[in-house]
Amino acid sequence: MALHSSAVCFNGVAISRRNFMSCRRQTVKVSTFTCPPLSSVARLNVKGKAVSGNDAPETKDNSLVVCFGEMLIDFVPTISGLSLAESPAFKKAPGGAPANVAVGISRLGGSSAFIGKVGEDEFGYMLADILKENNVYSKGMRFDPGARTALAFVTLRNDGEREFMFYRNPSADMLLEESELDYDLIRKAKIFHYGSISLITEPCKSAHIAAAKAAKDAGVVLSYDPNLRLPLWPSADSAREGIMSIWEIADIIKISEEEISFLTKGEDPYDDAVVRKLYHPNLKLLLVTEGPDGCRYYTKDFSGRVKGLKVDAVDTTGAGDAFVAGILSQLAVDLSLLREEDRLRDALKFANACGALTVMERGAIPALPTREVVLDALLKSVA
Repeated sequence: MALHSSAVCFNGVAISRRNFMSCRRQTVKVSTFTCPPLSSVARLNVKGKAVSGNDAPETKDNSLVVCFGEMLIDFVPTISGLSLAESPAFKKAPGGAPANVAVGISRLGGSSAFIGKVGEDEFGYMLADILKENNVYSKGMRFDPGARTALAFVTLRNDGEREFMFYRNPSADMLLEESELDYDLIRKAKIFHYGSISLITEPCKSAHIAAAKAAKDAGVVLSYDPNLRLPLWPSADSAREGIMSIWEIADIIKISEEEISFLTKGEDPYDDAVVRKLYHPNLKLLLVTEGPDGCRYYTKDFSGRVKGLKVDAVDTTGAGDAFVAGILSQLAVDLSLLREEDRLRDALKFANACGALTVMERGAIPALPTREVVLDALLKSVA
């Protein structure tokens, strides 16, 4: 394949030299990365093409979870414990937190849909096919003819924890417009799930806000996982402000210990009083994930901790998304779990197992478990 002189080939992937040079400066420790203005990128005056997906859900009574946001390609090193430069090879894996949740719910036997944008390129087509193969309703997905599908290279430490380097300058997911939203699909949802990455730049930010408002107005339950990726924001302050700008519209929020510390500017994430500061008056459930230790839960009437399932971690990519898929797949069937602590605890044991099983393989979507695998693991854990 001939490459333009302004492109480089990275492990078989052609990347423009401009994108390569700007993105190689990003690491997980950087907090001042600024996305270039969208006007600096040539844009075609054509709306994104829709995906020819599977059949649409018929009614709102089908426990549908609609996931909104980014879908991308994760490149995960085949050997843990090395830097990106030292890694000899990478495994290509579909990812993106909202898409991970959508696939996770479907794998668990639930009903899910994805709304977002990918490039009109080979990676974008591949991702659309993966949604279809996993029975995720994908007609809310759009192809952008003027931007590429996002890439993320993931460094795995020996303990399976990750560092990220992103290629999005801008990527197609950042360019979803309000006019491209499938509002009928949003209003059919039982739960509308989203993150914060789609809030970083326009026009996706406005599309995100419009989609969430449409869901809220239709009586849909809103689920929020901030999924902090600090290098993608212009600054730490803008990330904190952006994440909190939509905090009080959510009915369910899932956060990590790291995100609690970040949002409270360094306060103790293990202190219940600190966590309660993040509990807004209309919130129905606040979940705090603690990796292998399980999770904590907070409602207006009760709170507690549920232990995790102990496994040998290979790659923690997608573990939080698998957890979210685990709990949302059950809440979509029966929202009364939010009011009954014993049943909620059982649901969270299931969600913890979903997260634990996902870390045993490399990549996010490839590692997401089925319902049968999760139930089998839970049975073995008590045997």
